[in-house]
Amino acid sequence: MSAARLLQLARNHGSHGVMIATAESCTGGMLSAALTGIAGSSDMFDRGFVTYSNAAKSEMLGVLPRTLDRFGAVSEPVALEMAIGALAHSNATLAVSITGVAGPGGSANKPEGRVCFGLAFQGRDAEAETIEFGPRGRDYVRIAARDHALFLLISALSD
Repeated sequence: MSAARLLQLARNHGSHGVMIATAESCTGGMLSAALTGIAGSSDMFDRGFVTYSNAAKSEMLGVLPRTLDRFGAVSEPVALEMAIGALAHSNATLAVSITGVAGPGGSANKPEGRVCFGLAFQGRDAEAETIEFGPRGRDYVRIAARDHALFLLISALSD
């Protein structure tokens, strides 16, 4: 998956193109860095939120404390609220979120390598999914999560 391909799709989508926002936790801004690493990315990238703590998820994205308390930060409901919040707190029309356990460690309920993604596209229903990348190390999980989020953005614009 290529950030350059995403830029091309975003520029050509509809009459005005698409602006993108990211909401990242376990990747710590890696997706935003990949998107802004290409010339011309300001045509499609509005902003990125790095919300590593639960407080940041609530303060910057409007994730409800009760959602965090009930499901935990690594959950589809939180990923969904993160993506919806990124849309609400930006000028974007498409947003993706990433929250997960990069490792090392984890728990029986939230194992290392579990990453939840949210996708919110103005005018469509928001959606979330979980990918189990497995206990393959922090670097691997973070890179795989970044790449999967890029895939989700490209897929949303390819429909």
